[in-house]
Amino acid sequence: MDVDHYNVLGLPSGEEGANLTQKEITKAYREKARDLHPDKRKDDPNAHENFIKLKSSYEILVDEKARKLFDDLLRVKREQQRRFAQQDSKRRKMMSDLEDRERASFAPDPAMKAKEEEERIARKLKEEIARIRAMQANKGASMGTGSGQEKVGREGNSGVGGHVGVDKERVLKVSWEKIGEGYTAEKLRELFSRFGEVEDIVVNSSKKKGSALVVMATKHAVDAATGSVSGNLDNPLLVVPLKPSVAEFPAAKKEEQSDRLSNLVGAGYQ
Repeated sequence: MDVDHYNVLGLPSGEEGANLTQKEITKAYREKARDLHPDKRKDDPNAHENFIKLKSSYEILVDEKARKLFDDLLRVKREQQRRFAQQDSKRRKMMSDLEDRERASFAPDPAMKAKEEEERIARKLKEEIARIRAMQANKGASMGTGSGQEKVGREGNSGVGGHVGVDKERVLKVSWEKIGEGYTAEKLRELFSRFGEVEDIVVNSSKKKGSALVVMATKHAVDAATGSVSGNLDNPLLVVPLKPSVAEFPAAKKEEQSDRLSNLVGAGYQ
């Protein structure tokens, strides 16, 4: 684990960092987040990536179990560095000879034991980080479900969003890449409401891409939103009608002329 999450937040590491309170960590994160927010660093191509790293380090340090494992990992590394710093060249040679004899007699190797402990703690920390990210993803997915407007699923034969007989010319198909926080039903409703009333939103999420069906109240709203909604610059939306409208053309004049000719008689008909 090469990242020192305390340093990412601009906090002291080591024993001093382990004694910091969650209030101090949260205060440091907020100050750093204001400084590194992508909206303030539009000319920095790495602004979004740096902001994600900052948020990830903060989530680890405010989680009690993950922070304890990270502090243990730092402690093991400090002890190992301290041990080597205290040994001069002669002592290192003596320790090396002793370790060789111990290995020859199948005795436990202190350095190997410390390495195994470091790997074990790093493995546990990685599992905790995965748990935190999964918890955050589930929290983000459930934010829009309280109002009853967001429905997560796939389009079926029974209609869009569970409504049988929905006019498909009033439905927009929206897709985006899974970058950052993505788009929730509430976020999509906010974007498309500027062009008319939104009746329903069906969100379908996969590992690499996100997509949704947006049901507008009128066909005019569909035409207005198509090509106008782009979403965030760092994660644009692709918006197309589910069923493009078919323009109605007036009846051919040939039939009208045929009707007139059918009323003619005699020489005029010829």
